[in-house]
Amino acid sequence: MIGTRCSKEQFEFVQERGMAAHYNETSRIISYRADLRKAPTLPGKIAVCCAGTADLPIAEEAAQTAEFFGASVSRHFDVGIAGLHRLLSKIEEIRTANVVIAIAGMEGALASVISGLTDAPVIAVPTSVGYGASFNGIAPLLSMLNSCAEGMSVVNIDNGFGAALSACRILRCANKLVQQK
Repeated sequence: MIGTRCSKEQFEFVQERGMAAHYNETSRIISYRADLRKAPTLPGKIAVCCAGTADLPIAEEAAQTAEFFGASVSRHFDVGIAGLHRLLSKIEEIRTANVVIAIAGMEGALASVISGLTDAPVIAVPTSVGYGASFNGIAPLLSMLNSCAEGMSVVNIDNGFGAALSACRILRCANKLVQQK
């Protein structure tokens, strides 16, 4: 079981019911496995990249969700393109991923840049954080939707969970293709 956008009070409620669940304050995820077995391991790797530290809750939601469902995840935080050197210093490791989740607020340009620098599918996640005229995530959403970068898809605002599930499905489908050969 995995629950997203949970409060500390909700976690305490679950604990009071005797469930040995885990809670992460950054991602606000409660996770619990009744049978104590680990999720089946998915082949491949997902890179979770976020532009700035304000995007961390959504980035951790994506990373922890993917890990819960058995994916290997590499985290690349604070690699926004306002300081392009930060992204470029991590790009070789990001290129080893089979799927990239790019999370950004403000103008949402990170996903387009990563899509242009890698050959993996990129799942763009606009966030509702940012100053100026980000309009609670509408500005990065529109930037991502209007991007001419190839191989990029977009989920709704702040949807790290949905991006992670899509990335896991891509890994599962790729594995099925390999097994069919």
